[in-house]
Amino acid sequence: MLQELNISNFAIIDRLNLRLNPGFNALTGETGAGKSIIIDAMGAMLGEKIGAEFVRHGTDRARVEGFFEVKINFEDERFRHLLTLLDENELLDPEERPTPENPILRLTLGREITSSGRTVCRINGSAVKTDMLRDIGQALVDIHGQTEHISLLRVGEHLELLDQYANLSGQRRRLAELVGQLRAIRKEKHTLQRDERELVRRTELLKFQVSEIEAAALQPGEEEELQKERQLQNATEKLTGIADRAYRVLYQGYDEDSGDSYGAMAGRGRAGGSGRMGGGSGRSVQASLTEIETLLADLTTYEPSFKQYNETVLNARYQLEDVAQAVRDFRDRVEFDPARLEEVEERLDLIRALKRKYGSSIEEILEFYKTSADELNSIEHSGERLQELAQQEGKLLVKIGHLASEISAERQKAGKQLAGEVEQSLRDLRLLKARFEVHITQSDDPHGAPVKNADGEVRRLSFDAKGFDRVEFLVSLNPGEPPKPLQKVASGGETSRLMLALKSILAAADAIPTLIFDEVDVGVGGRSGQVVGEKLWQLTNQGEHQVICITHLPQIAAFGDGHYNIVKRVEGERTSTSVRRLTEPERIDELAAMLGGVPVTEINRLSAQEMLQEISAWKKTAHDARPHGKALPEPETTTV
Repeated sequence: MLQELNISNFAIIDRLNLRLNPGFNALTGETGAGKSIIIDAMGAMLGEKIGAEFVRHGTDRARVEGFFEVKINFEDERFRHLLTLLDENELLDPEERPTPENPILRLTLGREITSSGRTVCRINGSAVKTDMLRDIGQALVDIHGQTEHISLLRVGEHLELLDQYANLSGQRRRLAELVGQLRAIRKEKHTLQRDERELVRRTELLKFQVSEIEAAALQPGEEEELQKERQLQNATEKLTGIADRAYRVLYQGYDEDSGDSYGAMAGRGRAGGSGRMGGGSGRSVQASLTEIETLLADLTTYEPSFKQYNETVLNARYQLEDVAQAVRDFRDRVEFDPARLEEVEERLDLIRALKRKYGSSIEEILEFYKTSADELNSIEHSGERLQELAQQEGKLLVKIGHLASEISAERQKAGKQLAGEVEQSLRDLRLLKARFEVHITQSDDPHGAPVKNADGEVRRLSFDAKGFDRVEFLVSLNPGEPPKPLQKVASGGETSRLMLALKSILAAADAIPTLIFDEVDVGVGGRSGQVVGEKLWQLTNQGEHQVICITHLPQIAAFGDGHYNIVKRVEGERTSTSVRRLTEPERIDELAAMLGGVPVTEINRLSAQEMLQEISAWKKTAHDARPHGKALPEPETTTV
């Protein structure tokens, strides 16, 4: 429901804050007071086309903002689509997202129009495109009147409304699942049935790619290992010298004069240009540590505190033994092999060549291989697969035909029932000769789903995820005229009453929570006005819809659960429009003025008071009767 509407600097509206009733809201006022401007502002908020001419003179921008609170029906496809749109565009705080336990959705829709004509649309404070605002707005509000924004005139909506009226949502979901499976099968078939020459070329390419990668016998992580091995092979001589020198220094010692030193074997490095180490004793580190250990033991005899240092030296000697063994093992393992180095280089070249063709890493190359091998296998066995897919397609078409036929039969039955109810509603609205028809058509398609007719003949019908049928509402408002599409019926009062009759029947099926009727009483007299008011109020009686109605008839306004007066004032050289909710005494005066004009007479005031009392009593009786399935009372007609 639209809880609150804020408008600023829009046309002749300076600043307006309107808090609305969740039921039937009646808006009244003199001609030219600005009632239609409020509808224009709502249309702007809902994403309708709007221009700079609506920005109030002397200001740089106009703003319209609406606060909505809607109870989500998770079984309804439209509500699920609304939530999907909001989720996909990150327009809902996850903590405030409706759940079956707490199904309340709160949204803020806003539109800003600058004097240059630029507009900014927002949903829950986030900027969105106009199309997005329109999509969300159409799920929340439907405006009926002298505008294009009438959902019932969109033929695409007719099937949805009929299906909701017939309660076909469960069968529709099952049908959509079957059609989705069929589309996947047909897509795979199409892929396998491509042009034969193209298929041959593709097969040859796939064979080459698969065999090239297969012959390489790549292993994940292989490239990194080869690079390490190549680096090791290229540095074998240097590494052997370093390891040998380290081992000798640690464990064997060396002869300074023999030339057997790191400097002689591996070039002068940071270890020392002369090969000397620690004064060049020529003994190994292990031998030196053993001697130090003995010396410290002697000192401990005289100074016990040296015992801890002796243990430190002992631990170091044991640890260095491990280091020496590791260095020796490395030295013995490293061996320069020119043939192996050449093999490594060739292998790395092969990997680089494959990476240029099939991926940036061995893992990507192997993934490409798997995909290509699967496709090649599919092509090579395409005949068998096509036969299998054809069998699956045939079975699915039979299932789709059976389920779509059931849905179609339900639609035919519901269409007749809906037509009867709408015609009765039109008679209530004084359209006594009106005819309404739910026109359901189907079309043949050689690739469609099979259906048997009454004679046993099999037809193949075109279908989609919604079934076989194309649904359109047709109406004839004048005797002797055949039913025609809704867009071609007479305008004015007849069109307004037709829309109201349809809405009164389809209210339970229509998920749109807020319905706005702009001057629905055009061409309607006082006697019919009470029937119009009754039906408008009945739209809200189950709490599923909020109705906002701009009206000139007191018989309609008197049914409002909230009555708002629109007034245009001229202060100085500026004109402005304001809206306020009327108290009960103020409401009586407003209805009296609508009945007999101004100044308000006591007779008109009494007539207005009597009208309110009669309608209040009728509402109570209607409210008590509806939960028990009783017939609604006929409202008494007040003659003015």
